[in-house]
Amino acid sequence: MILFPNAKINIGLNVLEKQTDGYHKLSSVFYPVKKLYDMLEIFPVKKFSFSSSGIAIPGSNNICVKAFELLKGDFDIENVTMHLHKQIPIGAGLGGGSADGAFVLKALNELFKLELSIIELEEYALQLGSDCPFFIENSPKYITGIGEKMMDINLNLSPYKLKFIFPELHISTSEAYEGVIPKMPESDLLNLINQPIENWKTIVKNDFEISAFTKYPQLKKIKEKLYTDGAIYASMTGSGSVIYGVFVN
Repeated sequence: MILFPNAKINIGLNVLEKQTDGYHKLSSVFYPVKKLYDMLEIFPVKKFSFSSSGIAIPGSNNICVKAFELLKGDFDIENVTMHLHKQIPIGAGLGGGSADGAFVLKALNELFKLELSIIELEEYALQLGSDCPFFIENSPKYITGIGEKMMDINLNLSPYKLKFIFPELHISTSEAYEGVIPKMPESDLLNLINQPIENWKTIVKNDFEISAFTKYPQLKKIKEKLYTDGAIYASMTGSGSVIYGVFVN
């Protein structure tokens, strides 16, 4: 079985509050980017193995292996061999690792006819990471909580062109949160997203940009350049460092 775990972008990202367990409550819109993807091959074998190519993956116990072990612990499934060709940049805010883990869960569910429901798959995915449940249905969602609460939204960017700028820069999640002061936004993000895209520039914000742009001024320059080049909306995705622009085709 060959799958193509795709990237996502955040359209708006508000850090609302820090919980006592250390996690942060957020609100954001996740939008799948099907044209930017990894390639994952998986099929049953006697002895488990995992290999990768493309962008180097740090560590041996990666999310694909964790996803297999998670279901292997609850179901009597065969071993598999997996090969991941990594193309989505790591630590870029594009959710590539989360997508890989979620797609492994979906593949195993299909391969071994586990008949897990969407909700059950999302519950397993949440054990891998807060962004993982989104990739089970892989459709535009309004995200709240720590990422586990999702609501379908009607958003279609297919008439537009997305342009991505990949700085040679990795921003860890912990580093990103260090410079963010949680606060409630003046307006609900869901209401803002429903406005015309041409209005997003001044109202749809990513809270991570303030600290990231202060520490890495080149990121701010990239965003400004996208607007100079004609983008109707530009933003950092996730906690960075990729900046994307939305252009009229």
